Amino acid sequence: MKIIVDGFGGDNAPLAVLQGCELAVKEYGVDLLVTGDEEILKKTARENNISLDRIAFYHAPGVIGMEDEPTALLKEKSDCSMAAAFNLLKGGAGDAFVSGGSTGAIVIGANFIVKRIKGIKRAGLATVIPTINGCYMLMDAGATLDCKPETLTHFGMMGSIYMNKIMDVREPRVGLVNVGTEDTKGGELQQGAFSMMQNAPMNFIGNIEARDIPAGVADVAVADGFTGNVILKLTEGLGSMFSKKIKDMFMEGLGGKLSAVMMMGKIKDFKKSMDYTEYGGAPLLGVMKPVIKAHGSSNPKAFKNAIRQARDFAERNLIGEIEAAVQQMKNAGEE
Repeated sequence: MKIIVDGFGGDNAPLAVLQGCELAVKEYGVDLLVTGDEEILKKTARENNISLDRIAFYHAPGVIGMEDEPTALLKEKSDCSMAAAFNLLKGGAGDAFVSGGSTGAIVIGANFIVKRIKGIKRAGLATVIPTINGCYMLMDAGATLDCKPETLTHFGMMGSIYMNKIMDVREPRVGLVNVGTEDTKGGELQQGAFSMMQNAPMNFIGNIEARDIPAGVADVAVADGFTGNVILKLTEGLGSMFSKKIKDMFMEGLGGKLSAVMMMGKIKDFKKSMDYTEYGGAPLLGVMKPVIKAHGSSNPKAFKNAIRQARDFAERNLIGEIEAAVQQMKNAGEE
């Protein structure tokens, strides 16, 4: 198993990337191909005593930043670490790809270099988010803003396969994010998607409201990229607010500090359950190869887990499962 890693993708690159790679090699036994300026990568590894055992480099001197137009990946920035990684992935030099770089550039590279699965018209960014009793997948979290009913149906189907094969959820419950739970709720997009999702190969449970998602009402919450990104950003903001409120509460006075000592175990468990680094990254579902988008501010632990996620994605043949489901939908439509 060989994973291609964008050595200059993310706020803390290349140091955090290389440290995460070292951890992944030790823990998962994978081979890694890191793209980027080879001289800088080797110097960073040498100065920080990072072992390069089972880690190889592919020289790509350019970098695509958050301020660059995503489409620059295809032309002006075609020599960058991310573009090189996508071309290597397309050519079969690796089994999967991980980057903490620009989301827009990753979506462009995956769609135009790696290409989409036949029958899938739009790829979706799938983010796993904690709930009160586990986690759920938000699909799409911002890759495709303009969706059609067929797009949302594919999102639900792909999200269901991912949660089953990667997160070991038996018969994942797929819900359509809407303004009410009644069958007739929503606009033309939601009503059209509701009708299609009822007949698709997934455990569709109907419409769900945003307020019920944190309670674990569904294992996959389906929405267009605009709505999904709003849900994601609001969730992140609320999480930060709750963490600060809890910290302030326990730091007030002697009683608060004593309570914190007594509750430290539960506080650590809660913090771990809300830690994005435990999940690794967000898979981009719908393209021909496994692509994982790591958080831009990922630390070494997050990159390590993103590499694990990429390995599992490739090993468990999600692409083949999605292709089979698309064909099943096509056959059902022809009957």
